[in-house]
Amino acid sequence: MENKFYTLPKMPYEYNALEPFISEEQLRLHHSKHHQAYVNGANAILELLDKARSEGADLDIKSTLKALSFNIGGHILHSLFWNNLASVERNGSPSEALNEAIINEFGSFERFKKEFIQAAISVEGSGWAALSFCRQTKRPVIMQIEKHNVNVYPMFRILMVLDVWEHAYYLDYKNERSKYVDAFWNVINWNEVNQRLENIKIG
Repeated sequence: MENKFYTLPKMPYEYNALEPFISEEQLRLHHSKHHQAYVNGANAILELLDKARSEGADLDIKSTLKALSFNIGGHILHSLFWNNLASVERNGSPSEALNEAIINEFGSFERFKKEFIQAAISVEGSGWAALSFCRQTKRPVIMQIEKHNVNVYPMFRILMVLDVWEHAYYLDYKNERSKYVDAFWNVINWNEVNQRLENIKIG
C-alpha cells in the first residue's frame, strides 16, 4: 500500500559536513527535532482528517487547513534546504545556464546576491528566502516567505532556499542572522541548484 503520510528524509551528508559554517550540533537539532516536528504535525492533521471523514464528524476546516499548510510547507522547504547545502569541497559553482539567467534578470551575480541577502535578513519574524523560477516568463524570482506558507508564489519552482528561522542558526550565531546568512554562501550546493534549473527546462 502506498504511504499516505510524510516521513523525515535522511540527510545527504553527515551532520558535521558543513562545519565550521553550520555546526554538527546545530544541524542535528535542526533536522532531527525541528524538521521532525513539522512531519509529525502534518501527519497528525492528516490522521485527524481521516478520522473525521470516516466518522462523519465536523471539523473547523479553516484552522485545520491553515495548520496543514504550515506543517507541509515546513516539511517541503526543509527537504529542499538540506539538499541545496553541501560541504565546501563538494558545492561546485553556478552553471553557465544558471549564471546567464541570473545576469539577465539581476544585471550581475553580485546584484542577485545583494537582493537575496536583503530578502533573507529582512523576513518579518520567521521565514525563508528563496530563488525561484517562473516557467511562464522564464525569469528567476526571489521569494521572501514568511513562516512556511505566506507570500509563496503558486507553481513557481524553487531553485535554492535559505531557512532564516532562529532555530536554523541560534546555537551558532545567536541573534546575528546576518552572520548566518553570510555563512550560507560557503555551503550552497550549486550542483543541486543547477540540476533543479535543468529539470525545469526539461520538464
